[in-house]
Amino acid sequence: MEQPGRGPALSTYQPALRDRLLAAPVVPAPEPWRPVFAYQYGVPVGGLLGIGFAAHPDSGHDLVLVDSTSGHGLFDAVTGEKIARDRDPDPGPDDDTPDASDGLSCPGLGPIAGSRVRVAGLFGGSLPAVTDDGWVLEVVAPAWPNHRVLLSREGGSPYAGSHGEGWWHIFHASYSEFRAAGFSPSGQTLAVATSSDLSLWTRRPV
Repeated sequence: MEQPGRGPALSTYQPALRDRLLAAPVVPAPEPWRPVFAYQYGVPVGGLLGIGFAAHPDSGHDLVLVDSTSGHGLFDAVTGEKIARDRDPDPGPDDDTPDASDGLSCPGLGPIAGSRVRVAGLFGGSLPAVTDDGWVLEVVAPAWPNHRVLLSREGGSPYAGSHGEGWWHIFHASYSEFRAAGFSPSGQTLAVATSSDLSLWTRRPV
């Protein structure tokens, strides 16, 4: 019987890159970013499945819809306030978990009731990884299954520049399963979601 072959050998560059990423400690996101929540790992959300962005129709603030096994929640991404909660969303074919919808979306609630919000997380989907003014987000897993979230700005790179100057390791999902990370469509909010927590950073003043 033919034995399965081994995978291709790593180049000399790849182990060095892995070691470089593993050695980078978690640091605060640089200005003008600030954490929205006071907790080190964001706000607890048990059984988090996915997140999506919307805009408040009155204030214009970014909103984050959180889908979890215990219902839906809506957070103001500037103040951190939970502004709406639905523990028992309608279980219709389009209003259950995101995988029940062709567009991986959930029904809006509170000030965005009547709309649908695209969601990224356990069931797939994605969030923007680049802003119009050059901020870039990358998710890497040099020690699988733990994910690291790297933030860089135009001209910086985790693969070349110095950590803490052009790029920053801002989140390490070492205690819960990674769900999603990305920017809001406005580019003013950065979100990281795990199976147990939501972390947010914003560029807008309170």
